[in-house]
Amino acid sequence: MSNGRVALGALEKGSEEPLEVLRAKYLDYCSAQVADLLLYLTPDEIYLLAQRAYREESEEGELSYVEMVQSATDWLSRKVALPPFEVWLEDYQAHPESYAEYFIGLWKSEAETSLDD
Repeated sequence: MSNGRVALGALEKGSEEPLEVLRAKYLDYCSAQVADLLLYLTPDEIYLLAQRAYREESEEGELSYVEMVQSATDWLSRKVALPPFEVWLEDYQAHPESYAEYFIGLWKSEAETSLDD
């Protein structure tokens, strides 16, 4: 993802958040984007998407509903055009208020775990 230099350079411009927190927020943002897409899919579309992803992985057998949603989520996360961390970071630092609605709270536990290490 990052070589560290761009992100650290961006941090020097005045962000008070540690890099671990920013990375956790980025992952939270990406998760929210994929989750939003899943909400627009019908159960039939999730089924078809999961079956497609399952076939691409050369798997056989039947999937449970939870496995279908996980498979569809994994497939979507590979196909959706999400910004690289450095691009997201620059935009987030310029407009943090516009990202608040996209965070689903996952970053808090991830950041706490990272900071405790």
